[in-house]
Amino acid sequence: MTVPQTAMVLAAGLGTRMRPLTDDRPKALVEVGGKALIDHMLDRLADAGVQRAVVNVHAFGDALITHLARRADAPYIIISDERPHFAPLETGGGIKFARPLLTEAPILVANIDSVWIEDGEPPSHAIQDLCAGFDPTRMAARLLLAHMDRTTGFDGAGDFAMDGEGRLAPRRLTGAATAPLNYMGVHIVDPRPIYASPKTEFGLFPLSGPFWADWAAEGRLFGAVMEGDWMHVGDPAARDTAEARLAAAFP
Repeated sequence: MTVPQTAMVLAAGLGTRMRPLTDDRPKALVEVGGKALIDHMLDRLADAGVQRAVVNVHAFGDALITHLARRADAPYIIISDERPHFAPLETGGGIKFARPLLTEAPILVANIDSVWIEDGEPPSHAIQDLCAGFDPTRMAARLLLAHMDRTTGFDGAGDFAMDGEGRLAPRRLTGAATAPLNYMGVHIVDPRPIYASPKTEFGLFPLSGPFWADWAAEGRLFGAVMEGDWMHVGDPAARDTAEARLAAAFP
């Protein structure tokens, strides 16, 4: 399918692992290569063709809203304000809370701690490729993935294995010691099961547990591999690594 017009950008997190850089700002406003993390992601989404981005806010919400109001470029920003809740709502809770601002059609969901460099000259378009291969008749979600050996800032043993048709097997469920692919924090999903599920009633829940595991067991969780270098920016050391990698690639 084509790239959805609407994306949900997850920017409400407390950013505790990023301290002290998040002592006075949200994680979304930590800079890498002279640009705030959220702007890296919003620019990626705009380049892929996304027109509207629903951005959830919580920690240092006023600072993030002010920053986003200064953006003149696409996508058009809509704020989903989670500050009335005692804590950010996690991925699934955030999507359900933002339902009035989203659509019933498939949406892109993106974290803000993901920076990458795609192979090719000109570079490939990972988000467009992710969406082009999404078939809602047989897929619940399709995740953007990076090769483990081209990942920095990730301290796990890999997230997924993938079969020849693109179906994903989560390492946690298979019991494998390692897996070759990592989730990059971007996926396309039909949000209607999230809206409808009773699991979402209390708001605080991730997608990786109650949904992805079920979808993988049903053969409906798929992936698309980005050919390039992925930098997960989860703590100050990872931020420094990402900044050095970007400086080397774009001197």
